[in-house]
Amino acid sequence: MKTWLRATAGAALVAALVPQALAAWPDDKPIEIVVGFAAGGGTDLMARKLAPFIQKRLGGKAQFIVNNKPGAAGEIANAHLARAQPDGYTIGIVNVPGFLFLPMTKKTQYAPEDMRLVARVVDDPTVFVVKADSKFTGLQSVVDALKAKPSSISFGHNGTGTNGDLALQLLTDATKAQPNEIPFKGTAAQKTDLLGGHLDVAVISAGEVPELHGGKTGQMKVLAQLSPKRSAALPNVPTAQEAGIAVVMSSERGFATPKGVPDDIVRKLEAAIAEAVRDPEFAASAPGDAPVLAYLPGAQWQDSLAQNRKALRALADKMPK
Repeated sequence: MKTWLRATAGAALVAALVPQALAAWPDDKPIEIVVGFAAGGGTDLMARKLAPFIQKRLGGKAQFIVNNKPGAAGEIANAHLARAQPDGYTIGIVNVPGFLFLPMTKKTQYAPEDMRLVARVVDDPTVFVVKADSKFTGLQSVVDALKAKPSSISFGHNGTGTNGDLALQLLTDATKAQPNEIPFKGTAAQKTDLLGGHLDVAVISAGEVPELHGGKTGQMKVLAQLSPKRSAALPNVPTAQEAGIAVVMSSERGFATPKGVPDDIVRKLEAAIAEAVRDPEFAASAPGDAPVLAYLPGAQWQDSLAQNRKALRALADKMPK
């Protein structure tokens, strides 16, 4: 009788504790947002500005903490996310194309299949940025200078496989000009070196130069944007194609979880992100992201990346083995 009572009591305790633990999300501890680039860059700012609006939609005691893990073009953060417990308390920002491209070119610590896409937030064209007083007036003038003196102009990007790196590969293929590439751990560092005169051209995303949106002038100017047509973020800036250089490259950023996170948690996150992105207050607080917002639910984002994979595979196959 005592044995039966102890077993019954133990079973009841487990039954009581497990549902309570599962039902507690997201209230019983903070949710980590993993960012693969340094503080101050576009990915970091998007995460920090959007997090309070997502918290509001999740309600209760939901709380987010941004954890920057810069380096290796996002691989360190992606690997951390892939290895995290699939309990909804670790989510991350993934950056396409790097998220897809890195595993195509080397043995990485993660595979895209290790993660589940939750929602895309932005689709952001890549831009070539120089100091306002730069002698370069357009992308063609940069190409001409490089052809006259190869590797004489320094170009920053955020690491192998990022949109900036791939944009430079495409530029080299299209023009046969050879840039001097310098990898950085994030856009903030690129801007610092550009404004300090230590970098000639920063290859970043349009959403990361909000000070230039709407035709404003300042310490920087955009030479070209690598989109099929002019972005609403930079309506007065020509595309590379307008300069006769057939280069197109964008940066997509959005949320993902480790594979295996319960469907109900993913659905709650997806719905909260969708509402947060549409909030006018968020758009007002994020002038860099507002013109390039391009929300997609996780499943649709996954489907849309099929074409990206083909283009990236073609680039990966050209790389030296």
